Amino acid sequence: MAVTRGAWCVPCLASHETLQELCRKEKLTCQCIEITRKNSNVYEVEYLCDFKLEKGKEYFLVKWKGWPASCNSWEPKENLKCPEMLKQFSADLYKYLFDLKSKKSGVLKNNIKSLDPGVSNYIVKKAKQRIALRRWEHELNSKKFLGGMIYVENNIDLEGPPKDFHYINDYKPSPGINTVGEAIVGCECTDCFTGKCCPLEAGVHFAYNEHKQIIVEPGRPIYECNSRCKCGPDCANRVVQKGPPYSLCIFRTENGRGWGVKTLQKIKKNSFVMEYVGEVITSEEAERRGQQYDSKGITYLFDLDYESDEFTVDAARYGNVSHFVNHSCDPNLQVFNVFIDNLDVRLPRIALFSTRHIKAGEELTFDYQMKGSGDLSSDSIDMDPPRKRLRTVCKCGASACRGYL
Repeated sequence: MAVTRGAWCVPCLASHETLQELCRKEKLTCQCIEITRKNSNVYEVEYLCDFKLEKGKEYFLVKWKGWPASCNSWEPKENLKCPEMLKQFSADLYKYLFDLKSKKSGVLKNNIKSLDPGVSNYIVKKAKQRIALRRWEHELNSKKFLGGMIYVENNIDLEGPPKDFHYINDYKPSPGINTVGEAIVGCECTDCFTGKCCPLEAGVHFAYNEHKQIIVEPGRPIYECNSRCKCGPDCANRVVQKGPPYSLCIFRTENGRGWGVKTLQKIKKNSFVMEYVGEVITSEEAERRGQQYDSKGITYLFDLDYESDEFTVDAARYGNVSHFVNHSCDPNLQVFNVFIDNLDVRLPRIALFSTRHIKAGEELTFDYQMKGSGDLSSDSIDMDPPRKRLRTVCKCGASACRGYL
């Protein structure tokens, strides 16, 4: 039998539960669906589905990890050694009943003997959503570039991971477009602050200070040291190429803006936060896709028109954390054009830097019309933002909100 170096991979149409049941019947193990020798005959609580009170005794309907739903069983509370899951069950139950109370005039019942089907159905959906989000979180971190961790959080609704989104770290070029490039020459510096470094050779100012913070105005290009340079990896002119340095959280917003991104660490002013990546397509293809996106009222098209208008980045299906960053009329991130190994002025890398000090837990935003705030503000930048063709109501909440995108 011939052995090939590559392999075809296709998504499985069967659910995790179906595959787990098949593995148990055939006495097989599979790490991917959490069936191991250790737990093949062990019952471990995956989540709690329902509750009832019988003769003063509390019972919970248990979904066992690695076992199909047909194996769910009612267990007395004292048999369950999962305090965190019991706490989560109570929290989900309270939230559902509280939300129900806010819609109807009523009082929360203290002595619940059994749950209505709608309540238990909600609790099961929340449990499945939590598992799906944890799997997605693990997938994101397994694919991301070096840097901080990515977390996922949804305490608002039942929305799960995006169904047609693929995490990438670099541009994904369409056929016929080369985004990789290779620098022909590099600097000979031992100290790039004092030597004739790449920015000077390109006729622009050095972009960073000794703390690797941006010091040039928006609209000015950044030329970082490349793979041909003699300077080491700790060079102060190597910032964007090292990847996002902060731990971030993709979270569900409260006011209908969908997913958003917040930082879990404090970020100093003028610091690099992340890149905007996606599929690199021609402007003609961008126009075609833009018409399709119009029906949804939103698009992730970002024109690369630093010196020309030939290419566009589309982050709708392929992208990184920046795919989830929301707009604000008073943003805390600003866009810059960056050149490293690929010096083609038609294909700059798009980097987002902080415009001010950002606290841990604060949402990250940038202005889709490219007007920043603070010391890095600019009324005219030679780059178009992700294009919002429909007159969409802005929900950023800024005091100077323009009202529409």
